Amino acid sequence: MNAFLAVARRDLLLAVRHRAEAANPLLFFLVVVALVPLGLSPRRETLELIAPGVFWIGALLATLLSLERMFRSDFDDGSLELMLVSPQPLPLIVLAKIVAHWLATGLPLLVAAPLIALLLGLPARSLAVLLAALVLGTPTLSAVGAIGVALTAGLRRGGMLLSLLVLPLYIPVLVFAASAVSAAAGGLPAAGQLYLLGALAALSLTLAPLAAAAALRISVS
Repeated sequence: MNAFLAVARRDLLLAVRHRAEAANPLLFFLVVVALVPLGLSPRRETLELIAPGVFWIGALLATLLSLERMFRSDFDDGSLELMLVSPQPLPLIVLAKIVAHWLATGLPLLVAAPLIALLLGLPARSLAVLLAALVLGTPTLSAVGAIGVALTAGLRRGGMLLSLLVLPLYIPVLVFAASAVSAAAGGLPAAGQLYLLGALAALSLTLAPLAAAAALRISVS
């Protein structure tokens, strides 16, 4: 537990020290969501129809934008090799980095969600479901993304390959989360989609650290 907290604290301190880089995903998310009404239609009926999909596409792309720094700096300065030879379990270290990434990227999206929902004209009754979907869905994005980052950690320009690896795996989260918000906005129950998002989160947070740890050993060797 001490190792887990130390790694998470280190990554959060790095995010605080590089505020501009850490803020890029949130700014990108806000710009995408703000430009959609201008590019399509400012009519409330249109915005209510497309808002769930736009919101989650923006969240997905913002998370993808921030993934590469999860292991890249550790690989560049040699910290990753020390983690590999550390007596601490590597999957536990990877899980700490996933949690730190979510706190630096997913949590700001969660805080900004009410403002974005107001901007997109989402009904107030769908806000609780939107927040619940974010709490369940964004950790899955960070966990699954960790596998892709671990596989491309040793590549100089792995951003494009990372996108190709991770985006197909993000589709279930996008579908279920957007569907839950759409159902809530239409006054329909969204419990089924939230249960599926919860199952995906539990599965990814359990298995992704193991897969990412194995991928890191392959990338560094």
